[in-house]
Amino acid sequence: MSTFWSLWITLLTLACLVLVTWVLFANRKVAVSDEDDPENRTTGHVYDGIEEYDNPLPKWWFQLFVATLFFTAAYLIAYPGLGAWEGVLGWTSHKQLAGEQQKAQAKYVDTFGKYEDMSIEELVNEPRAMKMGGRLFSNNCAICHGADGGGSYGFPSLIDKDWLYGGTPEKIKETLVHGRKGAMPAWGAMLGETAVQNSAEYVLSLSGQEHDAAMAKAGAQVFAANCASCHQADGTGNYAFGAPNLTDNIWLYDGSRKGIRHSIREGRANEMPAQKDKLRADKIHLLAAYVYSLSLDSEAK
Repeated sequence: MSTFWSLWITLLTLACLVLVTWVLFANRKVAVSDEDDPENRTTGHVYDGIEEYDNPLPKWWFQLFVATLFFTAAYLIAYPGLGAWEGVLGWTSHKQLAGEQQKAQAKYVDTFGKYEDMSIEELVNEPRAMKMGGRLFSNNCAICHGADGGGSYGFPSLIDKDWLYGGTPEKIKETLVHGRKGAMPAWGAMLGETAVQNSAEYVLSLSGQEHDAAMAKAGAQVFAANCASCHQADGTGNYAFGAPNLTDNIWLYDGSRKGIRHSIREGRANEMPAQKDKLRADKIHLLAAYVYSLSLDSEAK
């Protein structure tokens, strides 16, 4: 906190206390006796025939207010209530937070940390580690990839063997730590609608779907000139770019003729957020093992 704002808070706090104290004791100066003229004993406020007496606060009530003033003064001395002044106890919310974080770190180091030195392949066979990884997945990943990891439109499935950036334990962990940013450029304005439709027919042929052979033949040239650099000449994709495999029946977006044309014409953009600033390294390690286990379970089935 800057010196200006520290002084500003201090002055406001002290000014408020002085004003409250003055109002409280000024009210005690009103003296009324039973012999006083009734006109002089009221404030002059009348409502529905009821007059308001100008009497001081009852003694017990006044003493309670005085007690709160003493409490306030003691609190300001003990705790940080006057700008940058920390108080004689030296307590601050930042110090308390740091202390709680240290306690949590010490408490959970045996819970998560003991698995950090184990390989992801080893963790897959640890039921307790997988249970913890499952909870981490539910809290951080299920909203996009689904509770079972099956994915949804625009969010890849994690229970098959089709990976955009590689499905090895190392690649999965890399994806979690650093995140991913995938971009499919929009080709509509550059290629024209005819080329878009032709290339879509060629992509349909790559995945064995019904297609127009003549259009697919023309689209093959468009694909080779514009798409093969990412998806490779045979359309099997490229982990380095996150370019999906176009020769199977697994689609991140709509794999129909209409959907493929839209992807080519308008492009696509996806982002997987990095978890390194959100989760500790030991939690990411467990989470990577759990994600890796999902594809192993599907393969076993």
